[in-house]
Amino acid sequence: MKKILIRAGMSPLEPFDAAKMMIDNTFGGNIGNLIYQFSVFRTLMTADTIITPDYYTYGPERADEINANYDCYVIPLADAFRNEFIPSLRRYTKLINKLKIPVIVIGVGLRAPFEPKINEGYPFDKDVKNFVQAVLKKSSIIGVRGEITAKYLTRLGFREGIDHVVIGCPSMYTFGRELHIRNTHITEESKICVNSSRRSQKKVLDFIARGMEEYPNHYFIPQWLKELKLTYLGAPSIAEVSKKYPIKMSDPVYMNNRVRFFLNVPTWLDFMKDADLSFGARLHGNIAATIAGTPSLIIPKDARMRELAEYHQLTKLMANKITSKTTLSGIIEKSDFQAPTKVQAKNFDHFIDFLNKNKLEHIYKHTNTPLIVPLDQRLAEIQLQPPVHPVSGCSLEEMVERWERYYPLENSQKNTSTPSITKDQFKTMFIDMIATKKEKAFKRFSKNRQ
Repeated sequence: MKKILIRAGMSPLEPFDAAKMMIDNTFGGNIGNLIYQFSVFRTLMTADTIITPDYYTYGPERADEINANYDCYVIPLADAFRNEFIPSLRRYTKLINKLKIPVIVIGVGLRAPFEPKINEGYPFDKDVKNFVQAVLKKSSIIGVRGEITAKYLTRLGFREGIDHVVIGCPSMYTFGRELHIRNTHITEESKICVNSSRRSQKKVLDFIARGMEEYPNHYFIPQWLKELKLTYLGAPSIAEVSKKYPIKMSDPVYMNNRVRFFLNVPTWLDFMKDADLSFGARLHGNIAATIAGTPSLIIPKDARMRELAEYHQLTKLMANKITSKTTLSGIIEKSDFQAPTKVQAKNFDHFIDFLNKNKLEHIYKHTNTPLIVPLDQRLAEIQLQPPVHPVSGCSLEEMVERWERYYPLENSQKNTSTPSITKDQFKTMFIDMIATKKEKAFKRFSKNRQ
């Protein structure tokens, strides 16, 4: 039995609820991380393989334990070559240098502006070089997300095709070599899934907002930890001001129960399968739709999204093509939603070649269409958590249950002696809050009439 340690905050087989996922940050701050991690679990979990998450605990102090208990360390990464991640990258480098087992990096990318100036270098060049050198001592080749990252590593002195190779994002290979995207007829009544990013340009946010107005049967799919807290608890707001992005419970999508925050990949994909279109500025929000067979339109905002959209031929709309008159319906008419299917087989074969070079066992070793998928079998036996609806759409009893579940966990994590709040106290707090809001609203109304 082969034992793999994988970089992940949770396993797809651990049906954690929202409170635990928030308290322990089991998804690394962005639920999109679960998408590519799920794919790696599904691909590498054979009948003779046990995969264990590292729960984001890593460092040189774990070296002896890892060497003694695991046969391989698999590290799926996103845009890890960035300033904020450098402390983690350094810890990984120290750990990897002390390991005696293979270490395989499956998908890593550079965070840079849409038009990166690779030749000018980055403050973290030395740290990236040290990390890559450490990994290459423990594996055959590193898989990077796209051509921009490949050019960056080549500039650092690493050889493309020998030290590193473009494999795209593992999430695109979740279900193998075939990718089937439905031809949907999109009308005003169609179910549309929307994702967005506050970091997008104003004209992009304006376009997304117009698209939501054009197709009123929409659902907003947030991804950040702060947004899970807002959805689950009702507060705090994720920002003070934002005209074109939902930031507080009083925003229409929250008040109208049009928000869904997913806690696992299978329920996310099931929801997407029932939609006619997904669009917006989130990479994995739209990849989730794509691998579920639903047309998607992505608006890349930086180099990390651009290189993946180009490699996988994701149906895309570039920000520089958007004007104040650009409409979603107009873009839909001109878009080729089947574009990703045309490169899927070639990209998948390339990905499998990468796994084979690193001597990783996988479910596609003997056939591209395995009849037995161990992860799927085990998931069928588990009751997964449903998506989180906004607290504004909950009954008073459900609101109280959420608060009673979350706040004692938060107090426990902070190691405070604050006593748990009872259900009756929560009810009183909520009723007082509603009464106060009604009183303030009445005062404003009365003042306006004077």
